[in-house]
Amino acid sequence: MNALFFVLSFFVCSFLNAQSTDTAHLYNPNADAAKDIAAAVKKAKAEHKFVLMQGGGNWCIWCKRFSLTVANDAKLDSIVNADFVVYHLNYSGENKNEKLYAKYGYPQRFGFPVFIILDENGNRIHTQNSEYLEEGKGYNKEKIAEFFEAWSPAALNPANYKD
Repeated sequence: MNALFFVLSFFVCSFLNAQSTDTAHLYNPNADAAKDIAAAVKKAKAEHKFVLMQGGGNWCIWCKRFSLTVANDAKLDSIVNADFVVYHLNYSGENKNEKLYAKYGYPQRFGFPVFIILDENGNRIHTQNSEYLEEGKGYNKEKIAEFFEAWSPAALNPANYKD
């Protein structure tokens, strides 16, 4: 019985880990992104979080590297889960989501991935060029943590700045 429990636990953990690091399907070109973002904003408001949109596509190796870096680092993953609702906004030949990218100030000008932070009301409060988070052929985890923390709900809470 213990062996069966161990085997089942192993497969469940493997499945959940594979889900969090599945970079082949980060972006859905067929999604109704406006509807999905509205749902993300609603969830963020209910959970007192912000929305972290990662603009890019399944074709983007740097998009995949970023997602894997965050998912595979306990500190970064913890920060994201505590402070943000994450949405991957597709930009590809199948669907460039031109109206949404225009609405958020043409963040694709920075290349991909690009990060757009929305507050709990869906207002864009920051756009981040991912180049500043890179290091070599990957990402600098400390810079990512600083970015997440600098644009978290707590960082922008006026109550934290009263004398």
